[in-house]
Amino acid sequence: MAIIPSWMLIPFATMLLCIAILPLMPHVGEWWEENRNKLIVSLVLGLPVITWMWIHGLSENLVHQMVYDYVPFILLLMALFVTTGGICIKGDLKANPVTNTTILAIGWALASFMGTTGAAMLLIRLLLETIKQRKYKVHTVLFFIAIVANCGGLLSPLGDPPLFLLFQKGASFTWWMQNMFVEWFATGFLLLLFYFIADTYFYGKESAKDLMRDEAEQKKLQFKGLINLFWLGGVILSTMFINGTYIPAMAAHDAPFYIKLLREWVFIIIIAGSWLTTKKSIRKANNYSWTPILEVACVFLGIFITMTPALMFLGQMKDAIQAVLSEPWQYVYTTGLLSAFLDNAPTAMVFNEMAPSGIIDGLAEDAYLKAVSMGAVFFGSLTYIGNGPNFMVKSIAEQEGIEMPSFFGYMGKFSLVVCLPVYIIVQLLFI
Repeated sequence: MAIIPSWMLIPFATMLLCIAILPLMPHVGEWWEENRNKLIVSLVLGLPVITWMWIHGLSENLVHQMVYDYVPFILLLMALFVTTGGICIKGDLKANPVTNTTILAIGWALASFMGTTGAAMLLIRLLLETIKQRKYKVHTVLFFIAIVANCGGLLSPLGDPPLFLLFQKGASFTWWMQNMFVEWFATGFLLLLFYFIADTYFYGKESAKDLMRDEAEQKKLQFKGLINLFWLGGVILSTMFINGTYIPAMAAHDAPFYIKLLREWVFIIIIAGSWLTTKKSIRKANNYSWTPILEVACVFLGIFITMTPALMFLGQMKDAIQAVLSEPWQYVYTTGLLSAFLDNAPTAMVFNEMAPSGIIDGLAEDAYLKAVSMGAVFFGSLTYIGNGPNFMVKSIAEQEGIEMPSFFGYMGKFSLVVCLPVYIIVQLLFI
């Protein structure tokens, strides 16, 4: 196999810089907002990677990455996006700190059992409707990304893709509930506490006029499109049971792609079923748009293509990395920091393989498995690209007129000063 040169990391680094810098540039920022242009950038940066890997006989690695990682990633997100987007929870609650914190806490609790994407898409529109009369609301969306779209998903393989892949490696379905409940609870409790304090502060800065509007425009909760609970259940059950563990033919090395992707075919059926059985008026009332999921698909197309040689380069460094990384806490930060910029699922798999092996072949020792899981799930909140739902929540909030921070603004004003200290505290206490 050809050795991956370090300069093959340039397309991936350029892709990250485009995501971070282009939205900030005058005139270019408006051009970048079009999903078509995001797709163009992804293809232009991906083309040299595709060409180089094909010339050097590595095209099979790229095909595997795109067919068996990118396609399942996007279809799972799309299935959750479409089904939860068809559930309309209408209402305008009083947007005080108690109400807002309660919504975030419910999403945090749901995330492990319906996925971070499912929980985020189910509740983000209700949250935005609730806080729409308030002037200070960006902080609420930022905490929502951290708590619901990331940290809530630690308790089961359904919560986040890296945990599902580790489940496929042999971890029991209840392993995370049994071994990481304390880390999940401590992190969620601290972030919810900090949010409540922050929202109390900003609530005190709201004008009397806006608070009176919020009081006057309250509406009771209404639930529509509940047929999508059936389709959402289908997504959850498919994720749990349509895999190589229960269907050995899917795990066979020489299985055709349509067998290996059996779960993804079911996702397509669920997407179509949800779309056809949900009234258009319900999705319209939900301000449903394909823009957020298409943005994720276009951006992550470039990320998945260009990060293929980056992950292979990391694999080449296995011996050197093992010589440096010896303690579980080190795996928290290496897995975590790379998960913030690479997709957290393949990153978790790489560091699971690098860690000392446990009783189950191919699975890290429990202490290292905890470290890899915490880094992959929690640190995905450090950037907009760390986890798929981050971009989707950002896009939906911007559609509702909320001016979200830039790529670096998100990190400098929120994730590095709020989330990272919490993760460090939890690591020091428990790992």
